[in-house]
Amino acid sequence: MAPTRGAGGKDVLVHEIDRTPEYNDFIQKLTAFHEKRGTAFEPEPRLPTMHGHVNVDLFKLYKAVLDKGGYDELNKVQKAWGALAGELGMYYADNKGMGQLSFQLKQDFYRYLAAYWIQDQYGRDPPPKEILEQQSCASKHGPVLTRTMENFKLSARRLGEETPTREERPAESTPTSANRSSGRLREAPPQRVPFQPDTGPSRQTRHVSSHHNTPTSNATQNNYHGNQAQQNHHHLPQQHNPNNPLHVIQAQQAALRGASSSFTPPNSEIASRLGDPFEPRPPISVPLRPVNTPGNNPAEFAKRQRILKIQAPGFGNQALARPALPPAGYEGPNIYTRCLQALRSGIPAEQAFALNHLVKISYERGDKYKFDSFLGLAEGLIEKALEIGNLFYEVDWHISYSGGQDNSIPYILDGLDGTPDILDRIQSLTPKVVLDHLQPADFSDRLLRITEAILTMRNMVMLVENAVYMAEVYPLKDLLCIILHLPDLEMLVEIKHFALDIAEQVTPWLLLDSSDSLYRTLLAQLDSTDRGTILTALRAISRISMNLDATNKLQGVPVVVLQNIMNWLLLNDEELMDACLDFLYQYTAVVANVESLLQAVNMENVVPHLVRLLAHGAKRIKEEKVLEPEKKALCSEEVPPLPIDLHEKLRNTDEPTRCFQWLKILFEEDAESHITQIAIWQAYQGSFGALAGVRSNLSAADFIRNVSHVFANARAQIIRGPGEVQRFIIEGIRARTAPCHYDTKEEYVRCQWQVVKGPFPKRCGHYYLGGEQMWHHVLNAHLGVPIEENGKITNKDVDLSCDWADCMKYRTPGTLKLAELTRHIKTHVPPIPKRVQSDGPELGAKRQRKSYITPAKTMTLTWEKTVVAADERKPNVEQAAGIPLSAVLVLRNIARNVVKTESEEELLKKHEMGGENGGWNEKLFRPVMARLFEVMTENKALAGYITSLLQLVQTED
Repeated sequence: MAPTRGAGGKDVLVHEIDRTPEYNDFIQKLTAFHEKRGTAFEPEPRLPTMHGHVNVDLFKLYKAVLDKGGYDELNKVQKAWGALAGELGMYYADNKGMGQLSFQLKQDFYRYLAAYWIQDQYGRDPPPKEILEQQSCASKHGPVLTRTMENFKLSARRLGEETPTREERPAESTPTSANRSSGRLREAPPQRVPFQPDTGPSRQTRHVSSHHNTPTSNATQNNYHGNQAQQNHHHLPQQHNPNNPLHVIQAQQAALRGASSSFTPPNSEIASRLGDPFEPRPPISVPLRPVNTPGNNPAEFAKRQRILKIQAPGFGNQALARPALPPAGYEGPNIYTRCLQALRSGIPAEQAFALNHLVKISYERGDKYKFDSFLGLAEGLIEKALEIGNLFYEVDWHISYSGGQDNSIPYILDGLDGTPDILDRIQSLTPKVVLDHLQPADFSDRLLRITEAILTMRNMVMLVENAVYMAEVYPLKDLLCIILHLPDLEMLVEIKHFALDIAEQVTPWLLLDSSDSLYRTLLAQLDSTDRGTILTALRAISRISMNLDATNKLQGVPVVVLQNIMNWLLLNDEELMDACLDFLYQYTAVVANVESLLQAVNMENVVPHLVRLLAHGAKRIKEEKVLEPEKKALCSEEVPPLPIDLHEKLRNTDEPTRCFQWLKILFEEDAESHITQIAIWQAYQGSFGALAGVRSNLSAADFIRNVSHVFANARAQIIRGPGEVQRFIIEGIRARTAPCHYDTKEEYVRCQWQVVKGPFPKRCGHYYLGGEQMWHHVLNAHLGVPIEENGKITNKDVDLSCDWADCMKYRTPGTLKLAELTRHIKTHVPPIPKRVQSDGPELGAKRQRKSYITPAKTMTLTWEKTVVAADERKPNVEQAAGIPLSAVLVLRNIARNVVKTESEEELLKKHEMGGENGGWNEKLFRPVMARLFEVMTENKALAGYITSLLQLVQTED
């Protein structure tokens, strides 16, 4: 089931057919069952829902009813079929629609699955179709599993007997308290029986009178003749039940209409039962079959006639087969046939009725309404649409399907091969005086009917099958030429747009050369100022023979049209640009057209603009590529030493403030790490204990509690691993890799200068805040260079080396200028950080990063992304689409075909006489080569197309 939006914006599952192998096997079995049984079967019945018509999955319905206990058990539960419809994904917003939906779902199971269910689940023969499929699915007929001919007839008679007669019923005006108290509905009115004339003889035959010569029989006869009218009204409601089978009703009516000898008294004691087994055959409905005749399908009939003439020149007219007469009781044609016959009748009222319904049908049922199913409909609509010529010109167009007609009659159109000189005939017409905003009533009514006929054709050709059919109807091309050459009046704008829509759908199946009337008419529309007319005409021309093997050469395009197309490309109108590029793609595929394009427009201006369109709608995309993921340093028990400047400040600070600040400087929170209590206590004692010359009265227990005050997530714990002794730890903190200032949160930098060289080198290890302190430390402590009062040093020759760890430059001492050495050493010293004037505590905490996290190494990639479309064969691969794709395809056609033109040869001859080398490709594409390479490198979707373009453009030096 497909999800869709239901009430309240929630997704609901809509019923649809799952065409699985199990479903196909089930439908095959069901089809074979109904063929053997001789009953009608529809594999995919349609039901109306609030989401539109759906095709019922009979396999799902069958399994769902089986899960509920079967058809008979489901009928015992009230509103069970409505609940089942909801489970299958069929919904209706109102109760009335849901009731109709549930009844139709029940009826579909009853007709197509009930008999199969009995045979499949219980292994018994289902009841005959006369009492199952040919009867209603109403519950009054009883369960289908136990239904037989005997109990079905008995139940039918009981239903008839239970109906009270008129004398037995209480008057409707008499109130009944029992009915009111019990809440029952009032009894139904008596059944009305249509009048049936007595067709029997007026008097009894001699055989009958001699047979009933007893006093009893005479009394009975007299009583019958005297009370015949009374019996017709008194006993008929009791015997006539609409729920009885058809043959029972027919037998009763025949008994009332026949002679007195066939009368069966209503008294059951004297009634004869010899006629009970008699079952008359039900009427057989003979379906009508359409027959191709010159009247209902002249085009098809003429085509067959032409083929037969080619095969057998001496072929003569044959007598047409007489169509079958409709059977008795035939209700008449359906609405489709009714509209078709009304349209072909020529009666204005009938045509108005037909066109009004055809517009609705073509709009609502366009997916099912096909020309080939209603022969003569296309010709009838075209003939009606041709009446538009008489409204504006002194002409009455007619279509001849005889073939080889005289071209001297200007108003006769060739229905078999089309009218090649239709444009000349239109030019020779005498126009009528028509006011655009004021017309007579008869004129408006006729124009409305013609508009409805054209709109019907426009709606129907949106279906591919109808478009293919209309492409073979030659009068349609003449009609389009006539409509598009009508006067430029506002009342005709809508009709002309309908005609262009028809041309857009039909031209993919037409082969039009440069002399074709429809092709010339469409080109003439490009000189219009109406944007919709230009768009539709461009699309219709670009799609000529698109679905055929022939090539759309697009020859004979006027120079004005080519210049207009180049101007339209400059507009900020995506639809118009897309239509122009589609036209140019078809046009530049032919070498002769490229030659015409070079003569008509300035290609040195067109090519750069097409290159600019390669970035139409492009967006700059930035993406961070991770080269190395971030790393987390291992937790260590080693605590970094306290910087000298901070140690001096904290020596004179009282407890517990000193402890708090010391913890903030050397430790940070980490939920996955811990440190032993002895290690952190010893580190604090090494900084401010007796060994450090500082007197402190802080106990170890108070120190451990202070850790929890500074770090909220830190907690003291005791752990013991397998085979280990108990360890007292503090979980949730770890030692910093470098000290951090407790106020500014700036990290200190460690000096990496090697103070001891050899196999066991030793580094300085002092920490300093910022590059300036580190710089002074290196100059004074390691290089022995004094700093003057103004902060400068004397540039002199020194015999020194750079002992910074892992530095490969100036490793051995040598004579060099001090300024040169200091410039190199500054590369090791971190730069002076830029301080923010107003830093709140929140901003400082946000900027602070974890010292044990090594940031990931990333690289930023930037590229252009234009319109792309997903490839059905490769969903993960994005394909170029839209205006950029059309532009690069036009450029590629130009580069491929411009070297084959005569202008290329003339340009090469001029270059041989003196001038720049290269032909038109060199002249057109050399200024934009840099941009083409840029697009190729930054636009992944267009890279393949640009590569093929560059291969055509670039020449060997």
